[in-house]
Amino acid sequence: MVQTIQAKNVTLEELKTIFNLQIVRDDDFFREWQDELPEITEFQKQQLDQIEAGYFNLLEYPPMLEKTISLSIVSPLLFVGEFYLQPFYIKPEKSVEFSEEDEGAIIKSSIDTFVLKEQLWLMVIESKRASFSIEEGLAQILAYMLANPNPDKPSYGMIATGGSFIFVKLVNGELPRYGTSKGYLTRNPGNELYDVLRILKRLTQLVISN
Repeated sequence: MVQTIQAKNVTLEELKTIFNLQIVRDDDFFREWQDELPEITEFQKQQLDQIEAGYFNLLEYPPMLEKTISLSIVSPLLFVGEFYLQPFYIKPEKSVEFSEEDEGAIIKSSIDTFVLKEQLWLMVIESKRASFSIEEGLAQILAYMLANPNPDKPSYGMIATGGSFIFVKLVNGELPRYGTSKGYLTRNPGNELYDVLRILKRLTQLVISN
């Protein structure tokens, strides 16, 4: 019997059991979030400063719902990075289905995730409160990334709560492996949204070149 798993409910333990997914903690596995990061303009920094100020304003009026976070923080971040323009395209709420031949498993869901160029996945945590840990979305986004239509190429993801961001790299194959970046917090001094945008731009460069 084919096993069906809702991606929004999948756990890391299930992905490890069904797909033999392994975490890689070696820093050399995921250097893309650290090396050769492009610079951003002073105007982009000003825009990101406004997004950061908007985040602190939202904190005064809890709870911060997912749609509010997407509208006020994630969407402006994508706008500043020009990810709504060519050669990028964004496909929201795409149903993803895939199966693993040996175990006969299917993971499918209607997802609240954006896909840039089929190899870069951006997800806003499906949570009623922004304070939810980004760990809640790690298994979910990995499940979607396993369905990458180009499994011979690395795929990347970003998980965002508005208050925190983390990047993920997945290398598919007979032994799927993934690694994560450090976490970035909007409330940290120095506006870490600068780093988030620089990493996003770097990952999109890699996606385009592939």
